Amino acid sequence: MQITVVRPDELGPVELDRWRRLQRTDPELGNPFLAPEFVLGVDRFRDGVRVAVVEDGGEVAAFFPYQRGRAGVGHPVGFGLTDLQGIIAPPDLRLDARRLLRECRLGVWDFDHLLAHQPMFAPFHAARRLAPVMDLSGGFEAFVAKVRAASPKTHKTIRYKERKLGREVGELRYVFDCRDPAELDRLMAWKSAQYVRTGRSDRFARPWIVALVRHFHETGFGVLSVLYAGDRPVSAHLGLRCGTVMAGWFPAYDPAFGRYSPGMIGHLKLAESCAAAGITEIAMGRGGKEFKEGLTSREIPIAEGRVARPLSRYAAGAALHWARTAPLIRARSAVLGDRRLYDRADRLLKAYARLRSRWVRRP
Repeated sequence: MQITVVRPDELGPVELDRWRRLQRTDPELGNPFLAPEFVLGVDRFRDGVRVAVVEDGGEVAAFFPYQRGRAGVGHPVGFGLTDLQGIIAPPDLRLDARRLLRECRLGVWDFDHLLAHQPMFAPFHAARRLAPVMDLSGGFEAFVAKVRAASPKTHKTIRYKERKLGREVGELRYVFDCRDPAELDRLMAWKSAQYVRTGRSDRFARPWIVALVRHFHETGFGVLSVLYAGDRPVSAHLGLRCGTVMAGWFPAYDPAFGRYSPGMIGHLKLAESCAAAGITEIAMGRGGKEFKEGLTSREIPIAEGRVARPLSRYAAGAALHWARTAPLIRARSAVLGDRRLYDRADRLLKAYARLRSRWVRRP
């Protein structure tokens, strides 16, 4: 096998067509985070994005997108924003992971949402979890029937609040593909406030992420959906679409209407609109939230870990990276794997956010 490293914008129509055909060799590769559009988009706003092109017998056998940082430390493209990672290759590809890193001039490559079934990275998993999926392949009514059977209380509550919202605020209207940039700005403002309110890092405080989100919305790779009650937007969602797969990305709502659970209502409306648009599944990302559990049809095994070359010229950087990230992986795995720990951590973060907010407001 021959491996050549290129910038994403050096890939021509033939290579991009091959990339998309390789995505069809494995059902899980159809996710938008593994599409060339996502890699090309991130490359517009971040340095160090590269693609390793693997050739076998004169034919392209795989694409490995990655982002190169300092000291030979590599990450998946859009690390921290992507809910699925991996090599774009057929399931039977046999390639040594450390050799791949050597050709990419990496001492270490870490991952936190890797497709767990890809064999070349299996020896390097530190933790495994499940990512939820809304299966719409049988149509919306079949999906709702499964939700109702699996979580009757959740479905009944959503429908009750949906009627209540329409009765008390205004008739509900759902726009599946909203092209208004002002509504996108509103979504980002809601999401920023949510990050601050819950003690999370505000992604939209980073200008490059704002620019990336706007780029995806402008190109149509990003689909903005908005739920209105009367003339008031009450919830919104920006997802990424690749063929028949939608990846959930940024959901948010106006907290003034929080008692109606507009986010939950919006997710059911999203599922209905996606099914009507020919989308067969919505990948909701790594689990942990109750609303995802109530809407989950199936789950994708994902893994967290790192591939390292301990004897490479980047060995010192790889060792430092391990010392910094290994405890975090163990702690995160414990929290995400235990609902009680997750809820406790969530409450602590929110309490911290409230204390920080009070401290900031002091004269």
